[in-house]
Amino acid sequence: MDSRIWESVDDLVARLDEQSTQSPQEERLLRILKLSEEVGEVGAAVIGATGQNPRKGVTHTWEDVQHELCDVVFTALVALRTLTPDAARIFDERLAYVEQRSAASRRAPEAPRAAEQP
Repeated sequence: MDSRIWESVDDLVARLDEQSTQSPQEERLLRILKLSEEVGEVGAAVIGATGQNPRKGVTHTWEDVQHELCDVVFTALVALRTLTPDAARIFDERLAYVEQRSAASRRAPEAPRAAEQP
């Protein structure tokens, strides 16, 4: 991942830490819970982009959904960095694991199909 992203995350975490009125333990939990709020905003944007609320109609665009998804990513990175100063390393290791797992699933042969019974 681009080091600029981690520099921004580090700066944001430092600023949030400076402004926090919570204990470090509470702050850590609240930053993790913030993900739920952000995911909810993605859901609201999708509902708004598709007009699924008949009372409100179309209230968002797919660009709004994209922005909300980015907010989820930022919030997750801040939460991860709050948990550990090694967030970049942990993220890279997890990304490598997911890539390896994905590659392995693409190479896995299909399981033989059971013969259909008459």
